Amino acid sequence: MPRVLLLGAGGQLGMQLARRLAGEVELVALTRSELDFTNERSLRAAIFDISPEIAINAAAYTAVDKAESEPGLCAQVNASAPAVLADALARTNGWLIHYSTDYVFDGTGTEPWRETDATGPLSVYGQTKLDGELAIAATGCRHVILRTSWVYAEEGRNFLHTMLRLGRERDLLKVVDDQIGAPTTAEAIAAATMVVLRQLAASEDARDAVGVYHLTCAGATSWCGFAHAIFAEFAARQKAPVVMPIPTEAYPTPAKRPRNSRLCCDKFFGRFGYRMPEWQDALRDVARAMLSKA
Repeated sequence: MPRVLLLGAGGQLGMQLARRLAGEVELVALTRSELDFTNERSLRAAIFDISPEIAINAAAYTAVDKAESEPGLCAQVNASAPAVLADALARTNGWLIHYSTDYVFDGTGTEPWRETDATGPLSVYGQTKLDGELAIAATGCRHVILRTSWVYAEEGRNFLHTMLRLGRERDLLKVVDDQIGAPTTAEAIAAATMVVLRQLAASEDARDAVGVYHLTCAGATSWCGFAHAIFAEFAARQKAPVVMPIPTEAYPTPAKRPRNSRLCCDKFFGRFGYRMPEWQDALRDVARAMLSKA
């Protein structure tokens, strides 16, 4: 059983990963409160003391709009901390599995973005995530970086829970309809991560796996389309409000969002032989799990 260090174990992705890793690996799971991502010494000590064969970094600063007024903190968590982790892992010959985002792109065009396409972040959040990617690679650490999009889960604060809450409070919701991407469940990301982890653990080197990969659920929709699908899945529990499509300009936010967040996931399938579920099927699985506990 490989020794695995899971960072950010209290987040929506971290919780899913912790459930899947339990019993399959020698797991050390740390939450943000247990490991300060702004303390370089603590980060290095975690790697050197635990000496994991694989570290999974599910911790990130994800408050996209707040990041515009907290660029320093956002950069510490999303760029500086991953760089420290990667440098320490390079010294111990460990692997790093790290998560990034569609926000590294400028959102132009309509074609799905490939890993080789030029980046162009529009926000502090997107820039810090890109800086983290580049810093990890610069250390020479063996790494797999998984760019994903529109992440949500059965637990946590996310678009799914926001829509359900607002749907109970209001009869009319106005939702942006010209930003297109793939809603992706933390559950689906965790399942794919396990495929990566098993392959890395089974190989003595696996150097051909090093790099950046896109990983989202299949298909695409708008935020408005996602909202419609959410209320359809939860129709048995609550009455759906009227969902009105609006353009991005009608809902100004501190951080600029990419309009085209489609990501091509062919490279991930080609290397790891695993395809993500359709976004509608993944949503249905989460809805069933939530409704079964209601």
